[in-house]
Amino acid sequence: MNTKTLGCTLLIAGTTIGAGMLALPLASSSLGGPATLLLMIGLWALMAFTAMLQVEASLNTGKWYLHQLADHLLGPWGKGIASFCILMLFYSLASAYISGGSSLLAQALDDAGMTISQEQAAWAFTLLFGGMVCVGTRSVDYLNRLMFAVKLVIMVAVLGLLLPRAEGQHLLSLPLGQGLLLAGLPVIFTSFGFHGSIPSVMLYLGDCPKQLRRVFVWGSALPLILYVLWQVAMLGLLGQQTLIQSGGALDSLLASVGNLVSWPAFNQAMHLFADLALATSFLGVTLGLFDFMAKVTRRKDNWQGRSQTGLITFVPPLLFALYFPQGFIMALGYAAIALAVLAVLLPVTLVWQSRKQAEAHHYRAPGGVLALGLAGAMGVLIVGVQVSVSLGLLPAL
Repeated sequence: MNTKTLGCTLLIAGTTIGAGMLALPLASSSLGGPATLLLMIGLWALMAFTAMLQVEASLNTGKWYLHQLADHLLGPWGKGIASFCILMLFYSLASAYISGGSSLLAQALDDAGMTISQEQAAWAFTLLFGGMVCVGTRSVDYLNRLMFAVKLVIMVAVLGLLLPRAEGQHLLSLPLGQGLLLAGLPVIFTSFGFHGSIPSVMLYLGDCPKQLRRVFVWGSALPLILYVLWQVAMLGLLGQQTLIQSGGALDSLLASVGNLVSWPAFNQAMHLFADLALATSFLGVTLGLFDFMAKVTRRKDNWQGRSQTGLITFVPPLLFALYFPQGFIMALGYAAIALAVLAVLLPVTLVWQSRKQAEAHHYRAPGGVLALGLAGAMGVLIVGVQVSVSLGLLPAL
């Protein structure tokens, strides 16, 4: 694996592993151990498969962006749906990450004796990491490698402390009520979202199917491994009832674990992990948004053009973070349905249409009609469950 492939693999993993990873045991506590593990593996396989569907459609048509693919294979209506969902997803996630990142930055500086407002922290966070995106993919690649390495060291150290203390009987807990398994689908599904970065990776890496398969399969498998180990550590250490009694508060969870381990810096290490996880997710998401906006607005790839694209990319989510400083969860809620459309339903539809046409097929993702049908059905189910949870028809985790 060459350095570019490694960098892109870590970019996908870094985009996927957000700060929400730490709270996954809380969100899925009512599901129990076996059900959560089953959902994680199944949804990872779904997202890795649909990533390769998008690669297939791109390589066979020469169109890298979803809105171009939709226009080419589905016509104007497909392009309209794709463009709307892309903007909704990217801007929602960018807004959420600026809101969450500015809060963490303000808290970190306050702990260091420097007090700044949430608004100032939002500006600083956006200028720092948004500036790296404007410089180019290479700068994002190198910065992401550094931050991902630090995240990995922290997580390995923490898991090394926690896993030996896990109790097997805690891991066998079952769902606490009917409908919870379905309600868990959107929560865990959004934890594997990286598809917005696929065009940027393909532009940076090239059109070699073997390399791209490695990047997207291994780049999404790394988060799966960490998610499973973190789930085993938390559930095995605390048990289902203790997790539920935490009330969904991450600070309460970390405090409970901190009382059980002999590492005084545990809380600080976990907060640093959350900071870095949010920053790497922000870089991956906004890199995809930046490249998309540059293509749509036809900005030139020079200093002036990239500055203009940067303003279009970062000003709207920054304004959201300034006017809705506590809008992290609100923004993520808007992103869930858009992700299901973009990451599952659209790739399935595009490949279905592509395989019916007489164009040359340079690459074909594994799986035939049955695999496409199953993936499409899962996408419809996830959207339906998310809408049902929002309307109160299904219980929320």
